[in-house]
This record gives sequence, structure tokens and C-alpha cells, in this order.
Amino acid sequence: MSISTRQAGIQELADIVGASTHGDPEVTISGIATLELAQQYELSFFTNRKYHKFLLTTKASIVILHPDDVDNCPTNAILADDPYLAYAKIAAWLTKPDIQKTQIAENAVIADNVILGENVNVAAHVVIGEGSQIGDNVRLHAGCSIGDNVKIGHGTVLYANASIYANVVMGEKCIVHSGAVIGSDGFGIANDNGQWFKVPQLGTVIIGNNVEIGANTTIDRGAIEDTVIENGVKLDNLIQIAHNVRIGENTAIAGCVGIAGSSTIGKHCAIGGGSGILGHLTIADHVHITATSLVTKSIKDAGVYSSGTPLQANAQWHKNFIRFKQLDKMARRLSELEKKI
Repeated sequence: MSISTRQAGIQELADIVGASTHGDPEVTISGIATLELAQQYELSFFTNRKYHKFLLTTKASIVILHPDDVDNCPTNAILADDPYLAYAKIAAWLTKPDIQKTQIAENAVIADNVILGENVNVAAHVVIGEGSQIGDNVRLHAGCSIGDNVKIGHGTVLYANASIYANVVMGEKCIVHSGAVIGSDGFGIANDNGQWFKVPQLGTVIIGNNVEIGANTTIDRGAIEDTVIENGVKLDNLIQIAHNVRIGENTAIAGCVGIAGSSTIGKHCAIGGGSGILGHLTIADHVHITATSLVTKSIKDAGVYSSGTPLQANAQWHKNFIRFKQLDKMARRLSELEKKI
């Protein structure tokens, strides 16, 4: 399957990323496809050696690749030191929608004192609460719910059925995918003689610029202070971020991660899918946590961290588990033997 795009020439595309070209300087494309399926007038890219055989036979009109691979390319090429990043920037430019004039659906419900910027698009069944401010070129897709006194910066896009609670502040050029919930109550409860008493959640959520929030991800409002997501953070689907968490700029978090309350994640971190981070911890800048890890204490130094047991055959895992249960007894015996030697 290919993706249709605007038409563009090879030099025009190369200029977007400051890359050089190889081949016909007049060639143009009007679509994007994989190396295997691409046809004439389509763009593709090569970054993974597993797909080398498809590079040799591709019918794409232009391939983005590293200069070291150009001799193996049977067609025109854009030469980039980081072909995947170059592809991302070029594809974003090729598929960027044209900004439309203001369009407000007739059945949208917008409070009288809402401030709408220029070229705002509000789709069917959107609700915008009292005192909210919506910046220029914002797009609110069908069914979005915007609470009272929300601020959304220019160029931000909310996809269908995203919910933004009252007093949330969201920066410029953010993307919020369907079903995301921002500003819901944090999990604050106090025990009153065996029954749980709800603790009011009085803070809000502050989101920086160029943040992306995946489908069905939840970000809780702070208990007293705010939950803060800094500029450039990228959140995958189905992530839970508890109250008073702070995530540093340009950190990326994969799906199904859970971060408990009042933890601070540093800048430029990467957290693998399915990981869990306990509350009131601090993680340094430039930390990479591999998938399904459990973080139980603060991480003070940059680096790669892992926990958990890799997948193995069940019979082998069962043997290893039995040995694991015997480790303490074996350690004691070893210590006794060392004393006798």
C-alpha cells in the first residue's frame, strides 16, 4: 500500500534536510511506499539491512539512504547521514495538511466567553467550557471535551474523543490522540477506619510545546502542585502518569508504562514499553530503561538499565526458578565452606 502526497522534486525534498542527491535532478514523486511495494513516482527509504534485497530491486523513483549504500541503489537517491530522520522530516512535509479557514460544526457546544484564535477547526459534538482559550490553527476533532479555563496553544491537534479537564494548560504544536485523558483526578485516598476517603486533587497539568500524547494515555492532575510534561516529550499509547509527576524535555516513553505519583523523570530519557516506575523517585537525564523493567529506586547516573527475566522455554524457566528459590541456602553453604578452607 502506498500513501499519496503532494508532488515534489528530488532537490526540493533534499533541501528540507540539507542532503545531497544522486541521479536524475528532474525526478518527482507523488507518493510514499516501502522499498518492496514502491512503484514509479513514489518515495521510499533504506535503513535496515534486513531489507537490503528489496533495495536492490525497488521500483521507487527516489530512495533516501546513507551515502555508503548508494552503489547498491538502482534508482535516484537522497543521501543522508541519518536516513530515517531524513525520511521522517520529508514525510512530515509531504503529508502536512493545508491550513483551512475557521470551520465550526453546528452542533459543537462552545461557551460564550471562549476565546477562539484564527483558523480554528471545531468538529461535530465538541464541547468547550467556560473561559477556555484556543490558539490559532488548532484542530479539535469530533467529540473532544474541553473543560473550563483550559488553554491550548496554536497549531495543536486533538483527535476524536480526547478529554481535557478544567484548568489544563497545553502548549503549541502538540498532538493528542483519541481517547487520551488529561487532567483527571490523581489516585489520592486516605484510610478512615477501613473506608477510603477521597483526597481532593487541587493541582492541574501543564504540558509544554511539541508534546505528543498517545491514544488512551492518561495524565492525572496534581494533588496540590502540578503534573508537568516538558517540551518535546513523546508518549505512546496506554501510558499512566500519576499526580505530581514531572517528565523532562525530549523524553520518549513507550506503551503501557506506569509512573506512580511524585516521580521525576529527567531530560532525554527513553523508557521501554511495559515498564513500571514507583512513586517519589528521581531518574537522571539520559537514562534508558529497557522494556518491562521495574524501577524501585532512584537512578542517579545516565546509562542503560534493565530488570526482569528474558523469555525462555517454560521447562528451562521452571528449572531456573527452582534454582532461584535455592540461592539463599546455596549461598549460606558456600559461605560455610569458605570459612573451612
